[in-house]
Amino acid sequence: MTATEPRSSVVPDRGDGRDERAGRGRGGGSKLLNACVGLLLAAAAIGLQTLHMTPNEAAARLTYTGAKGENVDARRFTVRLDSFLAAKAIQNGEETVTTDNLFIVVNASARSSLKPYHLGQPQLLTADGKKFDATDRIASPLTLANTWVQPDIWVSGRFFFEVPSSALPEARVVFGLPAEVLVEPYQPEVEVDLGLDEEAARKLAASPQAVYSIVKK
Repeated sequence: MTATEPRSSVVPDRGDGRDERAGRGRGGGSKLLNACVGLLLAAAAIGLQTLHMTPNEAAARLTYTGAKGENVDARRFTVRLDSFLAAKAIQNGEETVTTDNLFIVVNASARSSLKPYHLGQPQLLTADGKKFDATDRIASPLTLANTWVQPDIWVSGRFFFEVPSSALPEARVVFGLPAEVLVEPYQPEVEVDLGLDEEAARKLAASPQAVYSIVKK
């Protein structure tokens, strides 16, 4: 039988006063430091590339279009505009909000693809390029923006606009994600055509619902 000599835990003296293990430790630390520096440089390069984008490039969107009743897939999320109506007043409990223009109530459904999202408040886009934000006279918690849009589970809710009747012909509603502090270029958005020609828009504006109630029963 051949006996195996146990390895000594004593570090041999190199004759220069340095500990061999300490040298190895410093070498490993240097590799780790170099790796961290490399990652930081790569991140800085990406950041500089983003900083060098023009404002138009940084604000660019990937727009997916569709019509009322269609499931419009924007990859991260899917939106369907189910219906809409016009009203002269919105009732929420004891409060009734009125307008000299029109409230457009949009009923929509949404689901996400991989992870939960909140949708942002949408915009109404007119034929001549004017943009109307969803009204802030109806609290955000009462809208679909307050609901988590989950993967593969449809959720429904409402959004509210306050617009003049002149905004209705050929109007579209644009859905997207909430605004972020760090602007991510090419965010997806869904643009849905309401299908209102001049005649349909005139009929909708001429016969709005007197009061639309959002009181939970």
